Amino acid sequence: MANQLSARLIIYLIFTTFFFQCKRDNGFERPREPYGVATLAEGGKLNMIVEIPAGTNDKFEYDSERRKFVHDTLPNGTKRRIQFLPYPGNYGFIPSTLMDKERGGDGDPLDVLVVGQHAPMGSLIAVEPIGALLLKDRGELDTKIIAVPADVNQRSLPASTYMELLLEYPAAHRIIEEWFLNYKGPKQMELIRWEDETYAWDEINKWRTE
Repeated sequence: MANQLSARLIIYLIFTTFFFQCKRDNGFERPREPYGVATLAEGGKLNMIVEIPAGTNDKFEYDSERRKFVHDTLPNGTKRRIQFLPYPGNYGFIPSTLMDKERGGDGDPLDVLVVGQHAPMGSLIAVEPIGALLLKDRGELDTKIIAVPADVNQRSLPASTYMELLLEYPAAHRIIEEWFLNYKGPKQMELIRWEDETYAWDEINKWRTE
């Protein structure tokens, strides 16, 4: 009996070590319940969940009822793929936010684009908002929070404020804007304006559900 317990303990320790090593090797945590994650990370940073990794074109979203990431589909049942350049950053949502329709929202969590290294689908990333891009999609307001990873080693763009993005990386600013104006096709999206990180935080707090 003692030998059996010892064997089980050894197997458990090996499994546990392997499991956590995989998480460290991967570099990203993947929560089982993305919608249940807090809006804020440690140190007052912002949490985000990756639905669409940087550099990909397939449109995925998290289905809270089925508790998994599913391929978005068109009305005819065809899997949705962006007919444009790949996503210029990790795209997803800010957990524990909801843009409720009664207050003019679209009924979904707040969208966020994180300009940084490619992260796997389902990853939880601590980020810093550096701006907000306000668009009009089929006549409705569509706000995209623009952010960078809190971990500077994951950043591909060393900007930490909107003014840095605009003045020091104007090409990146234009690319992000043009990408969102064209990823659904010509003249499908309308630019309203850009806002800074203060506005972005105000928008996040506006839609928090915690």
